[in-house]
Amino acid sequence: MATRATQSAKTKQEHSKSERLEARISIEQKQLFQRAADIQGRTLTDFVVSSAQDAAKQAIQGHEMMILSDRDRKVFVEALLNPPSPSTKLRAAARRYKQNMGV
Repeated sequence: MATRATQSAKTKQEHSKSERLEARISIEQKQLFQRAADIQGRTLTDFVVSSAQDAAKQAIQGHEMMILSDRDRKVFVEALLNPPSPSTKLRAAARRYKQNMGV
């Protein structure tokens, strides 16, 4: 039996769902999704939305995360810990920036 807090949270979640998403899929895709939903004991809608959300999070994480080889990681850390001295061009650019920004 659900507690009052659980019921309240569920009702709040249901009310916050105001957007609709529609998609045309093949019969085979629907059967596949339905079978997976049945195996997990979920509704088709819950399964599809949850799967899409997981895929979206994974795509975003893959885009935002940088994976370096051991060599690249060592070069990156070395550059952070022991940065090279600024070149003549970089010093001139910094000077122009300060003049233009009134710094």
